[in-house]
Amino acid sequence: MKALLCKALGGPEDLVIEEVPDPVPGPGEALVRVTVAALNFFDTLIIAGRYQVKPELPFSPGAEACGVIEALGPGAEAFRVGERVIVHLGYGACRERVAAPVSGLTRVPGSVGDEQAAGLSVTYGTSLHALQDRAKLQPGETLAVLGATGGVGLAAVELGHAMGARVIACASSAEKLDLARAHGADLTLDYSQEPLRDGLKRLGGDAGIDVVYDPVGGAYSEPALRSLNWKGRFLVVGFAAGEIPKIPLNLALLKGIDIQGVFWGAFLKREPEGHAANQARLLDLVGTGRLSAKVHGVYPLEEAAAALGILARREAMGKVLLRP
Repeated sequence: MKALLCKALGGPEDLVIEEVPDPVPGPGEALVRVTVAALNFFDTLIIAGRYQVKPELPFSPGAEACGVIEALGPGAEAFRVGERVIVHLGYGACRERVAAPVSGLTRVPGSVGDEQAAGLSVTYGTSLHALQDRAKLQPGETLAVLGATGGVGLAAVELGHAMGARVIACASSAEKLDLARAHGADLTLDYSQEPLRDGLKRLGGDAGIDVVYDPVGGAYSEPALRSLNWKGRFLVVGFAAGEIPKIPLNLALLKGIDIQGVFWGAFLKREPEGHAANQARLLDLVGTGRLSAKVHGVYPLEEAAAALGILARREAMGKVLLRP
């Protein structure tokens, strides 16, 4: 079978496609033929050796996929051959077949397409965990989303809208903000044209901002945190800007602010029942049309370097997928 391989740490251009043996499912595992694999920004970090997870070389990028079960190992009888499933691996999905523990599989209902399902776990799973489990976002509250058209950002816009919040999408161009409005943003802020702090103060009005969703970090975090109202919640999701900010903690003291870390990967391992419930909710939202599971583009495996390059340059709006 074909597999996209990282054989030496580097950039997307250093990846290669090679023939490798088909995997054999072991105890508690299923052999899944991958129909669509999803890429995320952190895949660009993993292949460069700059992510907290450092797989042994060679490995395939890709944390998640949708596929069809072709065989089952001993003890995997809870699933059936022919079932369509979401696979969450952490890495290794960018190949034609994978052997995955059945504990990391989720059945996909007929109302959800392969492309929607493939990119549902990480970005939408992260954003639902952040907004629902961490911030406990309530209907009528005001949510500001930074980097609002990246993978997790656009998911947060959609989920915030579905949860009944007033959503302010923050991004760096009019084109990106048009996309955010199409996916449920009530208000938009172009922080290439107006200082973030000023814009959030203007759009937040007298009520202010209840929740900030920040996957960007860098120079944007502190002004966004300063915009929060009394007992606001600041969600630390990631650092796409490349710099980890140093927040003056007196700001949290003066406004009673909660600074909440969002580590979906740890949530998945530590609270599997909560993850399963969130997956079921996401599939229901997509299946009933309340979430679009936006796709930026679908690329053949042979164009993986170009697809990852889009993510590395932060040009993607929505999810980037590969079709083996």
